[in-house]
Amino acid sequence: MPASTVLKALSSTIPPDQLVIKGTEESAKLNKSYLSLLQSELEPAAILLPRSKEDVVTIVKLLKPYVLSGDVQFAVRGAGQQPLPGCSNISGDGLTIDLWYLKGIEIKDGSVFIGAGEIWGSVYEKLAEHGLGVTGSRSALGGIGGLALADGLSFSSREGFICDNVLAYDIVLSTGTLITASPSSHPSLFRALRGGGNNFGIITRFELRTFPQGPSGALNKPDADPETHVMISQAYIDVFKEVGDHFCMNQAYYTREVCAYMNTTVAADAATLTAASDIFTAAFQPLKDLEGLTCAFTLQSYPRSLLSKCTNNSLGLDASTPLMSILLMNWWKNAADDERVIQTFKQVIEKIDADAEQRGTAVKYKYMNYAYSFQDPIRSYGEEEMGRLREVSGRFDAEGVFQKGVLGGFKLF
Repeated sequence: MPASTVLKALSSTIPPDQLVIKGTEESAKLNKSYLSLLQSELEPAAILLPRSKEDVVTIVKLLKPYVLSGDVQFAVRGAGQQPLPGCSNISGDGLTIDLWYLKGIEIKDGSVFIGAGEIWGSVYEKLAEHGLGVTGSRSALGGIGGLALADGLSFSSREGFICDNVLAYDIVLSTGTLITASPSSHPSLFRALRGGGNNFGIITRFELRTFPQGPSGALNKPDADPETHVMISQAYIDVFKEVGDHFCMNQAYYTREVCAYMNTTVAADAATLTAASDIFTAAFQPLKDLEGLTCAFTLQSYPRSLLSKCTNNSLGLDASTPLMSILLMNWWKNAADDERVIQTFKQVIEKIDADAEQRGTAVKYKYMNYAYSFQDPIRSYGEEEMGRLREVSGRFDAEGVFQKGVLGGFKLF
């Protein structure tokens, strides 16, 4: 069935301002707003812009028969800040459902209710007016769902991962039914959503726990405690090569034409981390001829204070051993260099994992938000968790709409 047939069905059902067709100026503008060109290069046949949860219900009900017949696939976008190709965009005859207009921030009884189209910066501004904080993204431009449906590191390890602070998800299932998943309502689905990604439905609103929050700062506190989260980076940066190209820094986020993240996890062990740094440093030397290259090696700790809060989720972690996340962030200018950069740092991850295996410090877990397409973070949670996730998928998406229709991200089957 041609895309025009699906688009005709959509245009007869949803308002024209909610359907943006490929080739129009608005479509090009929306598609260029992703963090990475690897996402923007994917051009859907149309972008759908629901204005309410009811609009999402309508869209899901309309698309379902076309998905089951194999005639259409779709992607779901929050803020578009995750660089994994295809995780929130799609090409060809596919459709992208952009949740940008699902706004709203409501503070009530120790919780904040956040529309799926919000960004974390707006949430922080609203909460600051009330002297409150929330365990959310360190990027003000980041969307809610990319972190709250995966794992999600925040400013402090005190409260656990971001997903551990979600109290409820309002979700549109493949049947078009809108339900709330929480510890008391559909608890198995709630647990699955905490780390299960985009496999179960479309979230329209999140409820997260809040806490009293004073002014941020005090980076020179001599007595480190669970309020502290350490992030250390080293990087090669092409634009600074005239003054020295290999830097140590506390952060390395840049907006480039092309970017890719990939990661691994090891036990917190100095020798393992030193070896990993050496592997990274050796790998980027042959790439220095690439235009616009920035490649960063970032360490982020998973201390016991964080892991002890990692409960009732799908991640398969416990607090027995402190861990360290090793993130490789890479930016470059030319699409012709894509394969060279990605393969180089894929090999870095493989070498780090092999070295850690020899040292007895290897950890299977991979952080979903930093994973690249050759990685499989959901399976890294372990067979028991994977079995639970598949069982939940079978009950809440029996026909597999979000497995067959939404190919982006990391799937269960």
